[in-house]
Amino acid sequence: MLNNKFTTQVSRTVQKGVTLLEMMITLAILAIVLTVVAPSMQDFLIKNRITGEINEISGVVQYARHLAIDEQINVVICPSADFEACGTDWNNPKIVFIDTNADGNRSSGEDLLVTTSKASDSTKITGPNANIHFKDSGAASQAFTIQICPNNNVVTFARALSVSLQGRVKVSADSDDDGTHEDMDGNALSCS
Repeated sequence: MLNNKFTTQVSRTVQKGVTLLEMMITLAILAIVLTVVAPSMQDFLIKNRITGEINEISGVVQYARHLAIDEQINVVICPSADFEACGTDWNNPKIVFIDTNADGNRSSGEDLLVTTSKASDSTKITGPNANIHFKDSGAASQAFTIQICPNNNVVTFARALSVSLQGRVKVSADSDDDGTHEDMDGNALSCS
């Protein structure tokens, strides 16, 4: 039998927190994950921003064309810095109006029907140097392409919206699976 006098008690302490080694391992794993995930996340955000902008422009162009057909009138779509006068900088908001006097510009009596937001600061949009007119038949005044590129000019993110003389709207696609979208004629898009 053991004598109670000579037994030692073991103190039980509960560990609070983590050791330096555990914290260093956690930080190393976190750093590795962030270096792998962060670039992919940035690419994902760029693609989504450009897709959103091309969809917004496509919706406005299709609205203008269908309004021209339904109402049997001339409809104009153009970029505008002040929502009044048409310009040529497609990074500005786009406006749609009925051109009642057929002068190609928005006059005081012509109501503003639809507008878009200004392009994101991380993208640049190029388009025709003239207003786009849709006639009562739905035909466009000219065939045109509106292209969106990221500011870093990575062509794999570029997207385009092409409109034929008949007014048909087509969004670019990567038909040959090389990572770069092509325009309506099959030419690869380029950002410069």
